[in-house]
Amino acid sequence: MKNTNARTLLILFILVVSTLHVSAQKTVVLDAFSKHNIDAGILNPANLQEPDDYAFDLKQTTIAAGKTNITIAKFDPSRPKEEQWTVVSVDGKSPSKGDVNSFRKNKVKQQSSEQSDDASYKIEKESADYLVISYKPDATTVPKDAAFMKDCRLYMTINLKTCKLEQVQAQNEKPVKIKILNVEKFDLVMKYNQNDAKRYFPVNEDLNIQAKFIGQPVTVKTLTERSNFVKK
Repeated sequence: MKNTNARTLLILFILVVSTLHVSAQKTVVLDAFSKHNIDAGILNPANLQEPDDYAFDLKQTTIAAGKTNITIAKFDPSRPKEEQWTVVSVDGKSPSKGDVNSFRKNKVKQQSSEQSDDASYKIEKESADYLVISYKPDATTVPKDAAFMKDCRLYMTINLKTCKLEQVQAQNEKPVKIKILNVEKFDLVMKYNQNDAKRYFPVNEDLNIQAKFIGQPVTVKTLTERSNFVKK
């Protein structure tokens, strides 16, 4: 009986210590935010995604295997759900039905509900001008088709002069698998602007991938630009 009680107490102690450690990791970051008057809402990934209540224009440039592809599109949340994305052109030409379907399918996949791992928060840098914190996604909330994000760390850069978020950078911590590619380097830089209502919008994304496919080196670069945000 004594051994059972002792084992139960030990388990409870470990759980309590673990919980305190998780809380402390995020608390350090929240304390820094409070000190610098930074809105803690930026720690919620949902607040930094493409808006679903604003219309905007999008230009996506992809460079791979020596070829450049440019897609121009528009998003309008006032249209029926399946028609909210309009593909204007692909490489300067009218898009095919396949182009439109593929683009819309990929955009649906990109909007995920992943959360951050509270135990992973760290302050990377704190100077007179910038605060840089890092964290990892919560592995239990990462979508299956983006499983590689479990092995990435995200770095959030906040300008302390303006108290505004400037960018979030995602980098892999070890080689990852993205579909058919064995990726050695995954580097995504997302830059943000804040409107008059203090809403953040992702305006630019610069993605660089260095990988191998059937043993051969592959480099993929994608630049996404968003503009002309209008509330609907």
